[in-house]
Parts: sequence; C-alpha cells; structure tokens
Amino acid sequence: MNAHEKGYFTEENSVEVVTGRNAGARDERLKQVMEVVTRKLHEAVKELEPTQDEWMQAILFLTRTGQMCNEWRQEFILLSDVLGVSMLVDAINNRKPSGASESTVLGPFHVANAPELPMGANICLDAKGEDMVIEGRILDTEGKPIADAVIDVWQANDEGFYDVQQKGIQPDFNLRGIFRTGPDGRYWFRAVKPKYYPIPDDGPVGRLLGSLGRHPYRPAHLHYIISADGFETLTTHIFDPDDPYIHSDAVFGVKESLLAKFDKVHDPNRAEAYDFAGDFWDVTHDFVLARNMRT
Repeated sequence: MNAHEKGYFTEENSVEVVTGRNAGARDERLKQVMEVVTRKLHEAVKELEPTQDEWMQAILFLTRTGQMCNEWRQEFILLSDVLGVSMLVDAINNRKPSGASESTVLGPFHVANAPELPMGANICLDAKGEDMVIEGRILDTEGKPIADAVIDVWQANDEGFYDVQQKGIQPDFNLRGIFRTGPDGRYWFRAVKPKYYPIPDDGPVGRLLGSLGRHPYRPAHLHYIISADGFETLTTHIFDPDDPYIHSDAVFGVKESLLAKFDKVHDPNRAEAYDFAGDFWDVTHDFVLARNMRT
C-alpha cells in the first residue's frame, strides 16, 4: 500500500481514505477544492445519517435539477441563489473599501448591447406603468464626481416581467438603457416603478422552496452595471424599502445600503417638464466606485 492510500474505507476514516486517493492530482487548486468539499460532505452525512431512501431522493433531486437546465434556464444557478451561495460568492469576490457602494448578483436577465441613450431619456417604451424619475451621482471614495462613467440599467415592468420574458408583448430593449455621465458625475433617466416578481418556481428548486415554507419572490428593484476607467466595475441593484418582500428576498440579494427612497410626488410643473401625465415617483441614489488598484 502506498503512503497516500490510507488503508481500507471505514465510517471513521472515510475522509482520509477518499482525499488520500487525490494525492496525484495535477491541479493543486482542484485538489484543495475536493479535499474541502469531501470533508464537509462527509461531515454532513455523518451528522444527518440519511437512510438509503433519503440518499436516493437527494440524488433524484440533483438529477431533476440538471434535467431542468437548458440554453436559457440554469436551475443549478437558481439552486445556488436560494441557498445564499451566489450572494456569498459575490460578497467574497467584491470586498469593497470603506465608503464604496456594495454589489449584488447580476441576475439572469441582463442583455448585452442595450442602446446608449441621451441623459434623461425615458427607458419605458410602451408607456405602461407608474412614471418614475431616477437620479443621482457617480462618485469616487473621496466624494469627487466621476466623468464618463457608463451606466447600464434594466428593470422589470409594473407586472414583474422583463422584456425578454415577454417577446412580442413588450418592445425589445424595453426598460433598458445605457447612459454616460458628464463632468459633474450626475445621471438621471425616466422609467416606471418596478414590481416584485417570482424567480422560476416550476422546477425542483421551486418545489424545494415550497417544502421549506419559503416564497419565490424578489422585491422590486432596478439593476445597474457601472463602469469607468480606473475604477472597479460595480454590478448592483437599488431596492424599494417598502416592498412587501424586502426582508425576505428569495435569493438574499438585498443589502441595507442598497435601499433607495421611493417618493410619490404631486407636482404638475415637474410632471410636465418630465413629460409625465400626473403624479410620479422620485428616486435619488448615489453610487461610489472603488478605484481599481490593479491598474
């Protein structure tokens, strides 16, 4: 027996025997990953002591999760989302210096090559929903404005659907746009108030949520990707703090710093200036970018 082969498999030495077989791994990172995953998985099995039937049910759950995946739906990412793993990976990979805006998950509905629009444009193309104006500044951690920052924004409509979910119903690139800041770092655009919506819950992950007594809803939010030369790209949301699901986001994407104030405004003169028919929602939120220390 070679030194790494650790003897015969027993309940007590299971981790050592399995990980010992990986001594010849060609990729040290893979070896490290498998050692940790094996150790944690064996610890869980020893603590839970599943029956053979429970083990098979777990295998079948993972099988059904894989079978649900296709070119437009990734059920394993959804599973990662509802277990909080996606947000944990995001947090680990986006540790920010003090004062910089926090990130959150990208989500599955970003579309590349949205149209670049003049500042102040209305990204709602079908005039459907409650009018809203969003404004703020893009700053560095010293409070200085960032010129020429690119702001990619997108959102669901007033029924909780993105344009790509309603082809032929919503116009292409509805509620999407790209804006570029001037010397003052200010941005503003017009849109409609978004609504909460459910993540896909017609598959094994949705059934798991139901079994756990959890709902599938994400609170209302707007998506941002903000980039500028010399700064780390920020992928984030802003959230409506009064949304009924703000404290129970199905994918754990809400952070306190990303809560924006949504004010209902009755001001006929401002409404006319914005080309709104009546009352509207006003949202102001600044973003602070961290400098890219690798450049």
